[in-house]
Amino acid sequence: MKTTSETKELRSRKITLNKNENVEESEKTTTQSGQRLHPFESCHKIRDSLLSSASGYTNYRGILNLCVVLLVMSSSRLVLENLLKYGFLVRFDVPILFIKDPTAWPSLLALVLSNLFIILALYLEKLLQKSRIGENSGKFFCFMNVFTALLVPAIYLWYREANPVSSFFALAWYTCLSMKLVSYFQVNRHCRLKIKNEPTLQENCKKAEKNSTNKIENNFLLEYPQNLNFKNLYYFMAAPTLCYELNFPRSQRIRKSFLIRRSSEIIFLSSLSLILLQQWVVPILKNSKIPFRESNILKIIERLLKLAVPNHVIWLIGFYCFFHSYLNVLAEVLRFGDREFYRDWWNAEDVNGFWQNWNIPVHKFCLRHIYKPLLSQGITKAQASLIVFFVSAFFHEYLVSIPLRMFRIWAFLGMIVQIPFAIVVKKFLHGNYGNMAVWISLIIGQPIAIMMYIHDYYIDYFQVTN
Repeated sequence: MKTTSETKELRSRKITLNKNENVEESEKTTTQSGQRLHPFESCHKIRDSLLSSASGYTNYRGILNLCVVLLVMSSSRLVLENLLKYGFLVRFDVPILFIKDPTAWPSLLALVLSNLFIILALYLEKLLQKSRIGENSGKFFCFMNVFTALLVPAIYLWYREANPVSSFFALAWYTCLSMKLVSYFQVNRHCRLKIKNEPTLQENCKKAEKNSTNKIENNFLLEYPQNLNFKNLYYFMAAPTLCYELNFPRSQRIRKSFLIRRSSEIIFLSSLSLILLQQWVVPILKNSKIPFRESNILKIIERLLKLAVPNHVIWLIGFYCFFHSYLNVLAEVLRFGDREFYRDWWNAEDVNGFWQNWNIPVHKFCLRHIYKPLLSQGITKAQASLIVFFVSAFFHEYLVSIPLRMFRIWAFLGMIVQIPFAIVVKKFLHGNYGNMAVWISLIIGQPIAIMMYIHDYYIDYFQVTN
């Protein structure tokens, strides 16, 4: 009897469980209003496709991964094609050959002689601080010092027929030096004029001059003229900035792990650039001699497009290696606190946005020491921007024509052409279209200038004529 009663209880429990499951299913198939849904009720509603902009969908991670895979596959094919066609062209002893090259030594001598202009700048500031010469005379001597710093090394390297690569780095340093000297003079002049206009500051200046020593603690804020010493000036010359300040922001300590990572990046990326240059770019440039000699426009365009990709890859590597790795190493060793060497130029929607974000040290210098002073003189913003662009164009040509020992204007024109291009992009292209226009100008513009210089270089030095 007990067994039959137990079995009946088990059956009753199963029945109640089945009923509860049916109730739950019925609740799931009912709407909030209590109406029961039909199994084949409509499953459609108004909605946009995911790839439509109106859908608001933004997770394209899979497509980005696909692009990366395709890029790796296509790059691998290019590497194999290059190796099969040209063989292994990389020479790892290039740095040693460069050091042994006698034409590279004049550039090293020019770098050493740059100390002369630095010493003259400090001597000039001390004369001005003691009022031994007037402000107008100080402006003239500063101009002559900067002008000589740009002219003398250019003439020296030109007539010594120095190596183009070493000449480029030497002249790049003198370009930075000239901007640093201008900033050093203008900031100290501002301090002098401020002290002369305020009697209380004159008394503080005299006290600071009496108490000034070369042994200044890190937590001590410098005041003019305590900054007029070799330690302060050479720190500015070594610091990764072109704008002088009496007191730079300083970091608390040197991070050894950070320094090791950035230094490793410099070694690896420099080696990678050298490998890509020898294996990928040099064969393209050598094969461009025949199209130049035959003036075959289609072949020249084909060479141009073939050069665009490796040139842009090396340019991107060079940007990261210099603006991120090298400048951070320099800043870390000097405990220089301001590490904003670049901004998100890759998102620039017009040419002006690119130039304002990709090289922050130069942008800050132009804004602080050229653009704003021009505005204070009553010049309009458009005219001041145009002057800044012409100055930038001059230095681009200066850094190319002198090392190659031939006066051309391709780099200068390349900068000037960007003015109407920037106007067109800003007026007609916006958002992603403007950003793509900026990328196209970067990818195509540089190879055009390179091909023009290579063309003229072969004509001048190898008698490649029609």
